[in-house]
Amino acid sequence: MQLFKELQDYVQHQLNDNVEPNRQPILNNLIDVIKQNTSVNKEVAINFVCTHNSRRSQFAQFWATVMASYFDVQHVLCFSSGVEVTALHANVVNIFKNIGVEVNQSGKGNPIYFLKYAENAAPIKMFSKLLEDQVNPQRNFIAVMTCAEADEGCPFVPGAIARIPLRYEDPKQFDGTNEVEKAYETTSQLIANEMKYVFSRI
Repeated sequence: MQLFKELQDYVQHQLNDNVEPNRQPILNNLIDVIKQNTSVNKEVAINFVCTHNSRRSQFAQFWATVMASYFDVQHVLCFSSGVEVTALHANVVNIFKNIGVEVNQSGKGNPIYFLKYAENAAPIKMFSKLLEDQVNPQRNFIAVMTCAEADEGCPFVPGAIARIPLRYEDPKQFDGTNEVEKAYETTSQLIANEMKYVFSRI
């Protein structure tokens, strides 16, 4: 699928799929599970889980959705969730805007964001939510644990057919500093590179 031009250029020229060697076994495991389930069930859901569902899991949901579209990977649905409800962080929203994503917001407190990344794709609906929220799949999904707290705190994820620990450092530690924008850009790009690695191999 053709992405919006600025985003398409970012994916083509700013990203690569060269990932750290120590990350490859985990990513390859995710690739294998996706392949196995799309071949058997035709459709597979991936739920990216973090503590607050405000930063890393939202980045992962966005980039997994975009890369599935970019590489025309069919029958993969991407979600995100947390063990507490907060809100999609403004710094994450700004990163999306800066790379050419159209962002619309509805509500306050824990707003719902609609992220449009391609003319012919439905917007990604993003907000902070619990794992058991009705918008999320409740069975036969792949749980990808994107932070250490959720990974250690949820050794068992009800309804999941696979549980994959894919931890990322929290850019929250740079909030309120001069390095905040760079930190969020780095986190977003790392997750984007890894999702590009995954979906380019399915």
